[in-house]
Amino acid sequence: MRYKILLAGKNNTVIDDIYAHLSDNMDLLTTSTRIDDIMNHIKFCDPDMFCYCIYDEPVDMVNRMVALKRRVGDTIPFFVVGSHESCSDFTREAPNTADVILTTPIKAQDIGVRFAKYLKENARRGIERTQEEEDVLASLLNPFGSGSQPAKEPARKKTILVVDDSVTMLKTINKQLVGEYEVATAVSGKVALKYLEKKQADLILLDYEMPEESGVQVLEKLRKNPATKDIPVIFLTGVTERSKIAQALAVQPQGYLLKPVEHDKLMETIEKTLGGV
Repeated sequence: MRYKILLAGKNNTVIDDIYAHLSDNMDLLTTSTRIDDIMNHIKFCDPDMFCYCIYDEPVDMVNRMVALKRRVGDTIPFFVVGSHESCSDFTREAPNTADVILTTPIKAQDIGVRFAKYLKENARRGIERTQEEEDVLASLLNPFGSGSQPAKEPARKKTILVVDDSVTMLKTINKQLVGEYEVATAVSGKVALKYLEKKQADLILLDYEMPEESGVQVLEKLRKNPATKDIPVIFLTGVTERSKIAQALAVQPQGYLLKPVEHDKLMETIEKTLGGV
């Protein structure tokens, strides 16, 4: 199992750089700066580290991070990455909140090295590392190995964004997909759309019934945006009435799956859908 890094903050440049250079070695997840969203991701994804990428953060945002640190304590390392000025402001407003502070300009590879060193020196909760985790740390600390040339990059796994207001459902789907696909999660349509402003997804599994925005409303927004209009969408629904299923299909998703989702049916539907992309 690879190490998981949960990313948040306004510094999209740093987040994009981390994704571009570290996603082959670590599982990277993004979340909003809402405390509830962060706590939900920590709860069901169990990340090994939280990285807050700051850029001219207002005081109320810094206060949120202080509150977050109080809630998680020492159970998860807290990294902060940003400009010297932003980091100085953060340190002044929130002393002793971050475990490690990195100032830009800094290369993503160097951020990865600092991640790796911290994880190597601070075994979380006394858990013994697997050989795969040791290999990941070794590759980050010595990216070119013993030779002078980088290793051939593995084929990119396709990314599936799972959107559901149920933490249990997100955790269940994540377990079924991890290993085969890169999995990103969002607890609402709003978080999903925010994620897609910065990242790409090859397919979206979208809950049909959500409290704030329904799956239909989210799909309509996706289709209106040139950047997301071609992403295939599969509805997840607990509705079995023919009339409501017809309503779901009327907005032309690429398919739908009934909850609880069967593993074989899920994989078959995803493979069929991505095969036509």
